[in-house]
Amino acid sequence: MKFLVTGGAGFIGSHLVRLLQTHAPVNVLDNLTTGHRNRLAGLPCHFFEGSILDRKLLSEAMRDVTHVFHLAAMVSVAESVANPTDCQQINVEGTRRVLDVAAEAGAKRCVLASSCAVYGNDPAMPKTESLPPAPASPYAESKLAGERLCTESTLPAVALRFFNVYGPHQDPNGPYAAAVPRFLQAALAGTPITIHGDGQQTRDFVFVEDVTAALIHVALQPDLRGVYNVASGQSSSILQLAKKILSLSGSSSPITHTTARVADVRFSSASIERLRTTGWSPQTTLDCGLTRLFSKT
Repeated sequence: MKFLVTGGAGFIGSHLVRLLQTHAPVNVLDNLTTGHRNRLAGLPCHFFEGSILDRKLLSEAMRDVTHVFHLAAMVSVAESVANPTDCQQINVEGTRRVLDVAAEAGAKRCVLASSCAVYGNDPAMPKTESLPPAPASPYAESKLAGERLCTESTLPAVALRFFNVYGPHQDPNGPYAAAVPRFLQAALAGTPITIHGDGQQTRDFVFVEDVTAALIHVALQPDLRGVYNVASGQSSSILQLAKKILSLSGSSSPITHTTARVADVRFSSASIERLRTTGWSPQTTLDCGLTRLFSKT
């Protein structure tokens, strides 16, 4: 076996590379727009710097690869609203090229990192894979399009709909940073924890090690097809998350509120039974995951 991880210098991608390199050689393709090369420090991977839209570079990175993990993407809902054309080009055309080049190179399988955003604001809970998609942002639309490309590809492919992934080495900075690292940084610094909206919006937070285990699990089971949710199966509100972090840290940081993000999904709760029946299950609760994060700070 030989693996390629697009977006392998990103938060989830670097955790995946660390796990994969214990099994077989790993190539990484990343343009370092949001990824960081230092996340791969000490890992014996072959790094290709550049875009998935560069077909020549993609072909070089794909040489002799048997399994492709496609994580490279524009990953922010807010950024996709601000730059919908770029989102379409990176997430849809980029996925098309990854699948085409992988098939040409003779790869056996591709796993796409999709998103729970494809469910949109459908009030049905929990979100099951049989629900009709209702994308509410360019980002969600692009991920749904990527799933369809996987279905149409001659290359066997499967898509995993990630819910809210968190864990070590997640970037707390920037306008599109996720809630867990932002809140953690604020709590440790004693500065205000800022929540977009009223904080009653719910999310299913899933630890990054459970996500990487799911990626490898579906990649090595050739009979799996279609889409699968990857989550903890338990939801918390953003306000509850903030209070958990304050309690664990012993911080006196105040909680403040600002304008809700455009196109943000209000409620999110996942069913993980479809993937669980194949032999995967999450191992880390939110309380345990947050405790582990604090132990590394």
